[in-house]
Amino acid sequence: MKVIDFFCGAGGFSEGFRQMGYEIIYGYDHWNPAVETFNHNFKLKCKIKNILDFNRSVEEIEELPNTEIIIGSPPCVSFSSSNKSGNADKSLGVELTETFLRIVAVKKHQPNSILKAWFMENVVNSKRYLQTAYTFKDLGLTEWANKYRISPLKIAIDLYENTAVINSADYGSFQARKRVISGEVIKKGKLIIPKSTHSENGLDGKQGYLTIGKMKKNFPHPFAKELDKLIIDPQYKLSISQTQLTDHFYDTGIYKVEWKFSKYWKTNHPFMGKMSFPENENKPSRTITATKIANSRESIIFKSEINRIGDGEYRLPTVREAAIIMGFPITYQFLGTDNNKWRLVGNAVCCSVSRSFAKMVLEELRLTISNKLILNENPLIKGVENLNTYKLKTFDKPPVKNQGSRFRRHPIKDGNLTVTLSNYDIERNTKSAEEKWFTSIQYGTGKGFPIQKIADNYYRNLEGIIKEYKGGKEFLKYINNGFSDKIGKAQEMQKLYELQKSNSKYIEPTELVDSIQELIVKLNIENIEVEQNQLKVFKHKDKVPIKQLFALYAINKISSIANEN
Repeated sequence: MKVIDFFCGAGGFSEGFRQMGYEIIYGYDHWNPAVETFNHNFKLKCKIKNILDFNRSVEEIEELPNTEIIIGSPPCVSFSSSNKSGNADKSLGVELTETFLRIVAVKKHQPNSILKAWFMENVVNSKRYLQTAYTFKDLGLTEWANKYRISPLKIAIDLYENTAVINSADYGSFQARKRVISGEVIKKGKLIIPKSTHSENGLDGKQGYLTIGKMKKNFPHPFAKELDKLIIDPQYKLSISQTQLTDHFYDTGIYKVEWKFSKYWKTNHPFMGKMSFPENENKPSRTITATKIANSRESIIFKSEINRIGDGEYRLPTVREAAIIMGFPITYQFLGTDNNKWRLVGNAVCCSVSRSFAKMVLEELRLTISNKLILNENPLIKGVENLNTYKLKTFDKPPVKNQGSRFRRHPIKDGNLTVTLSNYDIERNTKSAEEKWFTSIQYGTGKGFPIQKIADNYYRNLEGIIKEYKGGKEFLKYINNGFSDKIGKAQEMQKLYELQKSNSKYIEPTELVDSIQELIVKLNIENIEVEQNQLKVFKHKDKVPIKQLFALYAINKISSIANEN
């Protein structure tokens, strides 16, 4: 059966269908690296195409080749919860999705249609912005419907019961990627969900989840020596020469300032749950994203296989590792720059998921299913910009922050509290004209939680209380001696933050805050909550962790010294 793929990207959706014996005849995309990559792997001559053109011309839809299968994955960026904290404009995402549904409606309902099935993939959040059903009128097909004596008010595409959330790990992916699949097997008049093949515990006759650790165990690391030996695909058991394996043998190590930010947001976020740092290799990977970034909560970070401390101690996955996690065979090629390759991989549909739907269609139509997957066994590397260098990176260009960048950081999250150092008023979300630093206490999680501002020099009220507790005197001795001498004035603090490094005289504010956490752990400060008596420091709590009292003292000392004239 023949397949056309809309918003084809690198071709992950098509690859799963090809593996089950389908013929991929065309892929449509507006981005040149995607079209070139699709053409390279499927030996086609597709052209760049704005899919919104099909929204303007029904004649163009009718001129599309008739195929048994239509697949598509409209761009998810505007629907994504991570894009502008979920506040991005959704209108383009809706328009692109409805254009795809318009194409499907014409090809499904046209006279003598040969369409057997169609499938659409998107992020889970997209369900909130799409209708549960679309009439021909909704899709701008009133005239077309009238032409074929179909009521424009008849439902053309029904998504209500034909939409499901799929976890790629359930179908043999090295990644737990949740996505919405909508579609229909025309003969059955509904979406049929393929039976899962894997489960977390490997029960009921299913295999256990494929983990990051299993992938890495069965694949060379990127710092391996340049040799001419066989490399075996950890999923497909294909074998190729190491000289033919692209986009893997290069240094993806990251700067200390980057991985420290990532570690902080993963393990100590002010109002979100704790994540593993580095990645938990006993589980499938988290979702590969389209943006290659090293200093965010969503970054996927591995411990480096070579002995480094600080810069390069941790690394990002290589493009080839990310592609394996997405289910691409090691013979599959990606064209373009490093960032373009990563975007192509991160935007793709997991091949294991698309393969499962391709197999399900064959089963439902009672067609022959081959015992062997159709794979490109020999990589076509001619014309591919290979990222392999077999060289170690020189960490001589550390990233810097923009001038005036905002700073917010707390040492510990305990008792549903954080004591925060910032260079802006968190409650008002404004930065003062004069460069000033703030101490504040956040109560609870999420938007709208109470915030208590603490005046400069308030720490002096806490010395007597802290001395009463185990480790208190040692804590005060450390803070009030060498530590305090390393706190610069407000402008100096800002400058160090923007440069993301300390100098011989002062410590950069990120390191100042992190050293407070390290000191609390080192002194083994008791993990207890205490009643607030005469001096009620935390106004919205009756009992507070003693650690937070220590944290408040140190944070307030930083802001007080920084703001001194």
